[in-house]
Amino acid sequence: MNDRILDFAIRYGFLILLVGLIVYFSLAAPGFFGPLSAAFVLQSVAITGILALGVTCTLVVGGFDLSIGAVATSALMLSAYSMVILEHPAIVAVALCLVMGALVGLINGLLIVKFRVPDLLATLGMMFLLIGLQRIPTQGNSISTGMTLSGGTVAEGTFSAAFLWLGRHRFDVIIERLLPMPVVIFVVIAVLIWLFLGFTRHGRLMYAIGSNARAASLVGTPVNRYKVIAYMISGVTASVGGILLAARLGRGDIASGNNLLLDSVAAALIGFAVLGAARPNAFGTAMGALFVGILLQGMTMMNAPYYTQDFVKGAVLVVALVFTFYLSSRRTGTGH
Repeated sequence: MNDRILDFAIRYGFLILLVGLIVYFSLAAPGFFGPLSAAFVLQSVAITGILALGVTCTLVVGGFDLSIGAVATSALMLSAYSMVILEHPAIVAVALCLVMGALVGLINGLLIVKFRVPDLLATLGMMFLLIGLQRIPTQGNSISTGMTLSGGTVAEGTFSAAFLWLGRHRFDVIIERLLPMPVVIFVVIAVLIWLFLGFTRHGRLMYAIGSNARAASLVGTPVNRYKVIAYMISGVTASVGGILLAARLGRGDIASGNNLLLDSVAAALIGFAVLGAARPNAFGTAMGALFVGILLQGMTMMNAPYYTQDFVKGAVLVVALVFTFYLSSRRTGTGH
Protein backbone atom coordinates (compact mmCIF):
# COMPACT_ATOMS: atom_id res chain seq x y z
CA MET A 1 0.00 0.00 0.00
CA ASN A 2 2.81 2.41 0.94
CA ASP A 3 4.48 1.68 -2.38
CA ARG A 4 1.29 2.59 -4.22
CA ILE A 5 1.01 5.90 -2.35
CA LEU A 6 4.71 6.66 -2.97
CA ASP A 7 4.31 5.84 -6.65
CA PHE A 8 1.25 8.11 -6.91
CA ALA A 9 3.08 10.94 -5.08
CA ILE A 10 6.07 10.72 -7.39
CA ARG A 11 3.95 10.59 -10.54
CA TYR A 12 1.26 13.16 -9.83
CA GLY A 13 2.51 15.18 -6.84
CA PHE A 14 3.89 18.02 -8.92
CA LEU A 15 0.78 18.41 -11.10
CA ILE A 16 -1.45 18.33 -7.99
CA LEU A 17 0.77 21.07 -6.49
CA LEU A 18 0.42 23.11 -9.71
CA VAL A 19 -3.40 22.84 -9.63
CA GLY A 20 -3.39 23.65 -5.89
CA LEU A 21 -1.32 26.76 -6.56
CA ILE A 22 -3.77 27.96 -9.25
CA VAL A 23 -6.75 27.37 -6.92
CA TYR A 24 -5.04 29.15 -4.00
CA PHE A 25 -4.06 32.23 -6.01
CA SER A 26 -7.51 32.33 -7.67
CA LEU A 27 -9.13 32.59 -4.24
CA ALA A 28 -6.49 34.84 -2.62
CA ALA A 29 -5.76 37.27 -5.47
CA PRO A 30 -8.78 38.82 -7.23
CA GLY A 31 -8.36 38.78 -11.01
CA PHE A 32 -5.78 35.97 -11.01
CA PHE A 33 -8.12 33.46 -12.61
CA GLY A 34 -8.98 34.88 -16.02
CA PRO A 35 -7.85 34.91 -19.65
CA LEU A 36 -5.84 38.16 -19.33
CA SER A 37 -3.91 36.89 -16.31
CA ALA A 38 -3.32 33.54 -18.02
CA ALA A 39 -2.00 35.30 -21.14
CA PHE A 40 0.30 37.42 -18.96
CA VAL A 41 1.70 34.32 -17.20
CA LEU A 42 2.28 32.59 -20.54
CA GLN A 43 3.99 35.66 -21.99
CA SER A 44 6.24 35.98 -18.92
CA VAL A 45 7.42 32.36 -19.26
CA ALA A 46 7.58 32.05 -23.07
CA ILE A 47 11.18 33.25 -23.52
CA THR A 48 12.43 31.50 -20.36
CA GLY A 49 10.65 28.34 -21.50
CA ILE A 50 12.25 28.43 -24.95
CA LEU A 51 15.72 28.68 -23.37
CA ALA A 52 14.86 25.94 -20.88
CA LEU A 53 13.88 23.57 -23.72
CA GLY A 54 17.36 24.07 -25.22
CA VAL A 55 19.00 23.30 -21.86
CA THR A 56 16.83 20.18 -21.64
CA CYS A 57 18.43 18.83 -24.83
CA THR A 58 21.91 19.21 -23.30
CA LEU A 59 20.77 17.63 -20.03
CA VAL A 60 19.43 14.65 -22.00
CA VAL A 61 22.94 13.84 -23.33
CA GLY A 62 24.43 14.23 -19.84
CA GLY A 63 25.66 17.79 -20.41
CA PHE A 64 24.73 21.24 -19.16
CA ASP A 65 24.71 24.58 -21.00
CA LEU A 66 25.43 27.63 -18.85
CA SER A 67 25.88 29.94 -21.85
CA ILE A 68 22.18 30.17 -22.84
CA GLY A 69 21.49 33.48 -21.08
CA ALA A 70 24.54 35.06 -22.71
CA VAL A 71 23.56 33.65 -26.14
CA ALA A 72 20.08 35.15 -25.73
CA THR A 73 21.41 38.61 -24.79
CA SER A 74 23.97 38.38 -27.62
CA ALA A 75 21.12 37.67 -30.07
CA LEU A 76 19.23 40.63 -28.57
CA MET A 77 22.22 42.95 -29.13
CA LEU A 78 23.12 41.47 -32.53
CA SER A 79 19.60 41.91 -33.92
CA ALA A 80 19.53 45.51 -32.66
CA TYR A 81 23.01 46.22 -34.09
CA SER A 82 22.06 44.64 -37.40
CA MET A 83 18.88 46.70 -37.89
CA VAL A 84 19.66 50.00 -36.13
CA ILE A 85 23.35 50.48 -37.01
CA LEU A 86 23.89 48.33 -40.13
CA GLU A 87 20.30 48.96 -41.36
CA HIS A 88 19.64 45.35 -42.37
CA PRO A 89 16.07 44.10 -43.01
CA ALA A 90 14.43 41.92 -40.33
CA ILE A 91 15.06 38.63 -42.17
CA VAL A 92 18.83 39.27 -42.25
CA ALA A 93 18.88 40.18 -38.54
CA VAL A 94 16.98 37.00 -37.61
CA ALA A 95 19.21 34.83 -39.83
CA LEU A 96 22.38 36.35 -38.30
CA CYS A 97 21.13 35.60 -34.78
CA LEU A 98 20.20 31.99 -35.60
CA VAL A 99 23.58 31.38 -37.26
CA MET A 100 25.33 32.96 -34.26
CA GLY A 101 23.41 30.65 -31.89
CA ALA A 102 24.25 27.56 -33.94
CA LEU A 103 27.91 28.60 -34.12
CA VAL A 104 28.17 29.12 -30.35
CA GLY A 105 26.54 25.71 -29.82
CA LEU A 106 28.99 24.13 -32.26
CA ILE A 107 31.99 25.69 -30.47
CA ASN A 108 30.62 24.59 -27.07
CA GLY A 109 30.12 21.07 -28.39
CA LEU A 110 33.60 20.87 -29.90
CA LEU A 111 35.24 22.21 -26.72
CA ILE A 112 33.51 19.44 -24.79
CA VAL A 113 33.90 16.44 -27.12
CA LYS A 114 37.19 17.24 -28.91
CA PHE A 115 39.14 19.21 -26.32
CA ARG A 116 37.71 17.31 -23.34
CA VAL A 117 36.81 20.50 -21.45
CA PRO A 118 34.10 19.68 -18.83
CA ASP A 119 30.72 21.00 -20.02
CA LEU A 120 30.16 23.37 -17.08
CA LEU A 121 33.57 24.98 -17.56
CA ALA A 122 33.32 25.19 -21.38
CA THR A 123 29.90 26.84 -21.30
CA LEU A 124 30.84 29.09 -18.37
CA GLY A 125 33.86 30.30 -20.35
CA MET A 126 31.63 30.89 -23.38
CA MET A 127 29.19 32.82 -21.18
CA PHE A 128 31.88 35.28 -20.04
CA LEU A 129 33.24 35.56 -23.59
CA LEU A 130 29.82 36.47 -24.99
CA ILE A 131 28.97 38.90 -22.18
CA GLY A 132 32.18 40.79 -22.98
CA LEU A 133 31.84 40.47 -26.76
CA GLN A 134 28.29 41.87 -26.96
CA ARG A 135 29.40 45.09 -25.22
CA ILE A 136 32.46 45.84 -27.38
CA PRO A 137 30.80 47.20 -30.59
CA THR A 138 28.79 49.84 -28.66
CA GLN A 139 31.27 50.47 -25.80
CA GLY A 140 28.78 48.93 -23.37
CA ASN A 141 25.84 51.12 -24.39
CA SER A 142 22.33 49.98 -25.23
CA ILE A 143 21.28 50.27 -28.89
CA SER A 144 18.35 52.42 -29.97
CA THR A 145 17.34 54.47 -33.01
CA GLY A 146 18.92 57.92 -33.01
CA MET A 147 21.81 57.01 -30.69
CA THR A 148 25.13 58.76 -31.29
CA LEU A 149 27.87 56.39 -32.42
CA SER A 150 31.56 56.64 -31.48
CA GLY A 151 32.42 58.56 -34.70
CA GLY A 152 29.82 61.23 -33.92
CA THR A 153 27.34 59.90 -36.51
CA VAL A 154 23.75 59.09 -35.58
CA ALA A 155 22.24 55.59 -35.99
CA GLU A 156 19.52 55.99 -38.62
CA GLY A 157 18.19 52.41 -38.73
CA THR A 158 15.00 51.29 -37.01
CA PHE A 159 13.47 48.05 -35.81
CA SER A 160 11.27 46.98 -38.72
CA ALA A 161 7.55 46.43 -38.18
CA ALA A 162 7.91 42.79 -39.27
CA PHE A 163 10.53 42.21 -36.56
CA LEU A 164 8.51 43.91 -33.82
CA TRP A 165 5.50 41.79 -34.88
CA LEU A 166 7.37 38.70 -33.62
CA GLY A 167 7.47 40.06 -30.08
CA ARG A 168 4.36 42.24 -29.88
CA HIS A 169 1.62 40.73 -32.03
CA ARG A 170 -1.35 39.25 -30.19
CA PHE A 171 -3.88 36.88 -31.72
CA ASP A 172 -7.63 37.12 -31.06
CA VAL A 173 -8.58 34.16 -28.86
CA ILE A 174 -11.77 34.39 -26.73
CA ILE A 175 -11.16 38.13 -26.42
CA GLU A 176 -9.38 40.53 -28.77
CA ARG A 177 -5.57 40.59 -28.82
CA LEU A 178 -5.17 37.96 -26.12
CA LEU A 179 -2.52 35.43 -27.19
CA PRO A 180 1.02 36.87 -27.66
CA MET A 181 3.14 35.66 -30.58
CA PRO A 182 6.07 34.52 -28.33
CA VAL A 183 3.67 32.12 -26.57
CA VAL A 184 2.73 30.53 -29.91
CA ILE A 185 6.45 30.13 -30.77
CA PHE A 186 7.12 28.65 -27.31
CA VAL A 187 4.34 26.07 -27.72
CA VAL A 188 5.52 25.13 -31.24
CA ILE A 189 9.15 24.66 -30.07
CA ALA A 190 7.97 22.69 -26.99
CA VAL A 191 5.90 20.30 -29.15
CA LEU A 192 8.75 19.85 -31.68
CA ILE A 193 11.35 19.08 -28.96
CA TRP A 194 8.87 16.80 -27.13
CA LEU A 195 8.27 14.83 -30.34
CA PHE A 196 11.99 14.79 -31.22
CA LEU A 197 13.17 13.54 -27.80
CA GLY A 198 10.31 11.18 -27.05
CA PHE A 199 9.30 9.69 -30.38
CA THR A 200 12.31 9.61 -32.72
CA ARG A 201 15.28 7.26 -32.92
CA HIS A 202 17.60 10.26 -32.49
CA GLY A 203 15.88 11.25 -29.23
CA ARG A 204 16.12 7.72 -27.84
CA LEU A 205 19.83 7.60 -28.72
CA MET A 206 20.38 10.93 -26.94
CA TYR A 207 18.76 9.54 -23.78
CA ALA A 208 20.96 6.42 -24.11
CA ILE A 209 24.06 8.67 -24.31
CA GLY A 210 22.93 10.55 -21.19
CA SER A 211 22.44 7.40 -19.14
CA ASN A 212 25.62 5.61 -20.32
CA ALA A 213 27.75 7.23 -23.03
CA ARG A 214 30.29 4.41 -23.04
CA ALA A 215 27.67 1.71 -23.58
CA ALA A 216 26.04 3.81 -26.31
CA SER A 217 29.37 4.21 -28.16
CA LEU A 218 30.08 0.47 -27.89
CA VAL A 219 26.90 -0.29 -29.86
CA GLY A 220 27.95 2.16 -32.56
CA THR A 221 26.12 5.37 -31.56
CA PRO A 222 28.01 8.49 -32.77
CA VAL A 223 28.12 9.92 -29.22
CA ASN A 224 30.20 13.01 -30.02
CA ARG A 225 28.00 14.01 -32.96
CA TYR A 226 24.83 13.83 -30.86
CA LYS A 227 26.44 15.84 -28.05
CA VAL A 228 27.43 18.60 -30.50
CA ILE A 229 23.91 18.58 -32.00
CA ALA A 230 22.41 18.96 -28.49
CA TYR A 231 24.54 22.06 -27.82
CA MET A 232 23.66 23.48 -31.26
CA ILE A 233 19.93 23.03 -30.52
CA SER A 234 20.51 24.82 -27.20
CA GLY A 235 22.34 27.69 -28.95
CA VAL A 236 19.62 28.13 -31.59
CA THR A 237 16.74 28.06 -29.08
CA ALA A 238 18.59 30.59 -26.89
CA SER A 239 19.02 32.92 -29.88
CA VAL A 240 15.28 32.55 -30.68
CA GLY A 241 14.62 33.69 -27.10
CA GLY A 242 16.93 36.69 -27.60
CA ILE A 243 15.23 37.62 -30.89
CA LEU A 244 11.79 37.58 -29.20
CA LEU A 245 13.09 39.66 -26.30
CA ALA A 246 14.51 42.26 -28.72
CA ALA A 247 11.23 42.27 -30.67
CA ARG A 248 9.26 42.87 -27.48
CA LEU A 249 11.53 45.63 -26.14
CA GLY A 250 12.20 47.36 -29.46
CA ARG A 251 15.75 48.22 -28.42
CA GLY A 252 19.07 46.52 -27.71
CA ASP A 253 18.97 46.82 -23.93
CA ILE A 254 22.27 45.68 -22.44
CA ALA A 255 20.79 44.98 -18.99
CA SER A 256 17.74 42.92 -19.96
CA GLY A 257 17.98 39.18 -19.80
CA ASN A 258 19.94 39.07 -16.54
CA ASN A 259 17.65 36.45 -14.99
CA LEU A 260 17.23 34.31 -18.10
CA LEU A 261 19.87 31.73 -17.21
CA LEU A 262 18.69 31.09 -13.64
CA ASP A 263 14.99 30.97 -14.55
CA SER A 264 15.57 28.65 -17.51
CA VAL A 265 17.75 26.24 -15.55
CA ALA A 266 15.14 26.23 -12.74
CA ALA A 267 12.37 25.35 -15.23
CA ALA A 268 14.42 22.54 -16.78
CA LEU A 269 15.36 21.06 -13.38
CA ILE A 270 11.83 21.37 -11.93
CA GLY A 271 10.78 19.42 -15.05
CA PHE A 272 12.52 16.36 -13.60
CA ALA A 273 9.71 16.12 -11.01
CA VAL A 274 6.80 16.18 -13.49
CA LEU A 275 5.00 12.82 -13.84
CA GLY A 276 7.83 11.19 -11.88
CA ALA A 277 10.10 11.30 -14.92
CA ALA A 278 13.30 11.77 -12.85
CA ARG A 279 15.04 12.71 -16.08
CA PRO A 280 15.09 15.77 -18.38
CA ASN A 281 12.03 15.93 -20.65
CA ALA A 282 10.34 18.60 -22.77
CA PHE A 283 6.85 18.29 -21.23
CA GLY A 284 8.29 18.59 -17.73
CA THR A 285 10.36 21.62 -18.72
CA ALA A 286 7.30 23.40 -20.17
CA MET A 287 5.35 22.62 -16.97
CA GLY A 288 8.32 23.79 -14.86
CA ALA A 289 8.38 27.14 -16.71
CA LEU A 290 4.62 27.47 -16.26
CA PHE A 291 4.90 26.66 -12.56
CA VAL A 292 7.52 29.38 -11.99
CA GLY A 293 5.39 31.86 -14.00
CA ILE A 294 2.21 31.10 -12.02
CA LEU A 295 4.10 31.35 -8.73
CA LEU A 296 5.63 34.76 -9.58
CA GLN A 297 2.40 36.17 -11.07
CA GLY A 298 0.42 35.07 -8.00
CA MET A 299 2.99 36.57 -5.62
CA THR A 300 3.01 39.82 -7.60
CA MET A 301 -0.81 40.06 -7.50
CA MET A 302 -0.73 39.45 -3.74
CA ASN A 303 1.78 42.33 -3.40
CA ALA A 304 4.63 40.13 -2.15
CA PRO A 305 7.91 42.12 -2.13
CA TYR A 306 9.89 41.59 -5.34
CA TYR A 307 13.03 40.59 -3.40
CA THR A 308 11.29 37.50 -1.96
CA GLN A 309 10.68 36.03 -5.41
CA ASP A 310 14.16 34.58 -5.96
CA PHE A 311 14.05 32.98 -2.51
CA VAL A 312 10.70 31.32 -3.25
CA LYS A 313 11.95 30.18 -6.69
CA GLY A 314 15.02 28.62 -5.09
CA ALA A 315 12.98 26.93 -2.37
CA VAL A 316 10.60 25.43 -4.95
CA LEU A 317 13.53 24.18 -7.02
CA VAL A 318 15.20 22.50 -4.01
CA VAL A 319 11.91 20.88 -2.91
CA ALA A 320 11.21 19.64 -6.46
CA LEU A 321 14.68 18.10 -6.75
CA VAL A 322 14.55 16.47 -3.31
CA PHE A 323 11.08 15.17 -4.16
CA THR A 324 12.32 13.74 -7.46
CA PHE A 325 15.59 12.14 -6.49
CA TYR A 326 14.94 11.10 -2.88
CA LEU A 327 11.53 9.58 -3.58
CA SER A 328 12.73 7.98 -6.81
CA SER A 329 15.66 6.36 -4.98
CA ARG A 330 13.18 5.11 -2.35
CA ARG A 331 11.04 3.66 -5.12
CA THR A 332 13.96 1.85 -6.78
CA GLY A 333 15.18 0.80 -3.34
CA THR A 334 11.87 -0.92 -2.62
CA GLY A 335 12.19 -2.75 -5.92
CA HIS A 336 9.18 -1.01 -7.31
